[in-house]
Amino acid sequence: MSTHTFHPLDGVDENGRMAPKKYDAIVLASFGGPEGQEDVIPFLRNVTRGRGIPDERLEEVSHHYRAFGGISPINRQNRELQAAMEAELARREIDLPVLWGNRNWEPFIADTLKEAYDAGYRRILAVTTSAYSCYSSCRQYREDLGMALVETGLDGRLEVDKVRQYFDHPGFVEPFVEGVTSGLASVRARLAADGESDAPIHIMFATHSIPTGDAEAAGPRNADGGPALEDGAYVAQHLATAQSVLDRVPEAADCEWSLVYQSRSGAPHIPWLEPDINDALGDLAAKGAKGVVIVPLGFVSDHMEVVWDLDTEALATCAELGLTAERVPTPGTHAKFVSGLIDLVSERTADSTILDRPATTDLGPWFDVCRPNCCANRRGEKPTVAGADSTVGLPEAGRA
Repeated sequence: MSTHTFHPLDGVDENGRMAPKKYDAIVLASFGGPEGQEDVIPFLRNVTRGRGIPDERLEEVSHHYRAFGGISPINRQNRELQAAMEAELARREIDLPVLWGNRNWEPFIADTLKEAYDAGYRRILAVTTSAYSCYSSCRQYREDLGMALVETGLDGRLEVDKVRQYFDHPGFVEPFVEGVTSGLASVRARLAADGESDAPIHIMFATHSIPTGDAEAAGPRNADGGPALEDGAYVAQHLATAQSVLDRVPEAADCEWSLVYQSRSGAPHIPWLEPDINDALGDLAAKGAKGVVIVPLGFVSDHMEVVWDLDTEALATCAELGLTAERVPTPGTHAKFVSGLIDLVSERTADSTILDRPATTDLGPWFDVCRPNCCANRRGEKPTVAGADSTVGLPEAGRA
């Protein structure tokens, strides 16, 4: 494990904060999804690239996409978010175009970076649709941007940075505050209509499960190679953000809550974060709970993991168990979320800098530039951007 100093890059302080720059464009980087039945298997091949999974197995796990006509809602949602960000930038009179690129489906990140370069842009600031710190939600995006620079021959010609992880930024938190407040009121009203006005309601925060090894490796590392946070940053950030939401909802004061996981995949012998939401719902009903508010805290928009794993499977489980349930919205294009993303951009831009860096938990504000080996790739190193150990996407002054 490397123990070299944190900030070899010019303009980066010991807290991982980068000096403001003049950026030419924003790249909205997301996961991507199929847009028709014929896209489903090629998309899943991209998602599982390098794992040797045969098409027959991919077809077995494609059912949730097939059920929606082979169309994931994520691309439409990203187009809407791109447009909303452009409108907020225009409202603030910030002259920055917003380009969009995906990791696993068109438009691919590499094509978007080529588009940016061909348009004359030379300094890019990336905003990703993942709020938390772990390999798949942060470092893998940085790798995809880094690999795209290498594969397109743009390394050394295009500079790429990234905004901080925003799990505890008010723009991400406040939409959930509104959703939990509304969800509690709805569940209480429905229980009251059934003569259960005093029945207990549980608030269940849901996020994507990841391998426990990746969870333990999430976030910055100490000099001795151990995790800086117990159980890793991914779990710690979710727990802290959930508490931050609850602290802002007085109506939740008498509710018990928990963090649960969903969307597990991969080989069954590899341990992933638990409990699974459906198992947790069963335990909840067995303990006498009558109502549940499901909060998709790990997600930015209502993509497939939300509309299938929560709206289809988890709500069906609630119905079978007799639980009165409400799933609150994700931030999507909520005005506070969109404004928060542009605030994150403005933290970094020389012409529109805002000095305030709000964070609703003691863990933030997170780093502009990730620490060495932050959310390390346990499967092997790849070129990354926006890290203290990055070797690509840098200005000449930052190169070794």
